[in-house]
Amino acid sequence: MIGELETSTPGVKRSAIVYKHMRDPALLKYYYRMKTLSLMESNQLSGSSPTDLFIGRYNYPKVFVGPLLPPEFGDTSILSTPERWRYLDIEKIVEMRSKLVRGMHVSNVYDVEKGRLEEQIRDLAIAERPAEAEVKFDKKPFVKIAINDEVEPFGPSAVLKDFSIYNVKSDKKIESRYYDDAATATTSLKELYERGVPVSKLQRAFSAGIFGLKSNRKFVPTRWSITAVDDTLSKANLSTVKEEEPIDSIHVFYNSALDNRWLIFFFPGYWQYESIEVWYPRTIWNDGSEVSIYSSYEGYRGRKTYAEIGGCYYAARLAVTEKLQEMKKQAMVLILRETHEGYVMPVGVWNVREHVRQTLNTKPDVLEDLSQVFDYIKRKLAIPPKEWVRNSTLLRDLLMQKRLF
Repeated sequence: MIGELETSTPGVKRSAIVYKHMRDPALLKYYYRMKTLSLMESNQLSGSSPTDLFIGRYNYPKVFVGPLLPPEFGDTSILSTPERWRYLDIEKIVEMRSKLVRGMHVSNVYDVEKGRLEEQIRDLAIAERPAEAEVKFDKKPFVKIAINDEVEPFGPSAVLKDFSIYNVKSDKKIESRYYDDAATATTSLKELYERGVPVSKLQRAFSAGIFGLKSNRKFVPTRWSITAVDDTLSKANLSTVKEEEPIDSIHVFYNSALDNRWLIFFFPGYWQYESIEVWYPRTIWNDGSEVSIYSSYEGYRGRKTYAEIGGCYYAARLAVTEKLQEMKKQAMVLILRETHEGYVMPVGVWNVREHVRQTLNTKPDVLEDLSQVFDYIKRKLAIPPKEWVRNSTLLRDLLMQKRLF
């Protein structure tokens, strides 16, 4: 379809081809950039913040901290709750998140308990529901959609001149952990997670320096906090998973979402975990003409270095350990992910956590041996089994065990 994009100049329109399912990331970003121009006609903004915030990482430890605020009032909680985005397409996710305007204030990460704005950031992280807010900027926000491989996208940004929030109701569960400054951050995260607090909310609170011993509290860049929470919680889950008996047959789960194909195998045996990603040409991390393959692996005792495939590895591991806890089993786990051309831009590692959760909620097929495993791969994925084996520690080990037997 042909769409008309409104600009900030009255009476002036720009023509652009806007497809129902856009396949060009530059066009998608341009489209939503034009849509947000009309929101940025002054250096003031008011609305209901979905208790969202962003802590930068550049120039650490002096970083930009600040709220994310849409120019609308009411229940805006969906804007910061990726647990509710499983069935949305990329266009809808970018449309929602491009409404969020980022306020930026320079703060030392160790000054989490100092200053009026730092205090309000903390109140925002503890809030139970969206809070009314007003911001004043030094200048009109710069209209650019921020895209990151691990963090959810958001809209324009500007340096804060003032920030105020009203009618804030605290989440009592999180607030109790804030006042317990004798508990470690790990203890607080595990307790709140077990009490059902969403992972996305724990990540924001962790980023805002809510948890931990009083002397250790600090702002944590948003990108780092996401992986830290996924890693911490999945390790806690593993401590109980490893006490369970191994699964007694091969289980396989399949799902497709955001033009990503997910194939997850649970093999009988003690804990091992591997995640392999295939990126097709014209996708985010592959501008070449051939597919790119990346993998990360850990044995029973875990790994000591950061995973090669980044935060996605830890997000998927959290979802996998949740499923094994539910089954009261342990297993050797293999995740095969094919990312096809429709995944035109990154929307954050929540995509991995939530879609692996979604995949593991489907009814698994039960297989008898490796020959059926490879037949299943042939039917569900475009990359042939030999390429997966070539890039897999776990599959090669299973084949070697079979030959030895």
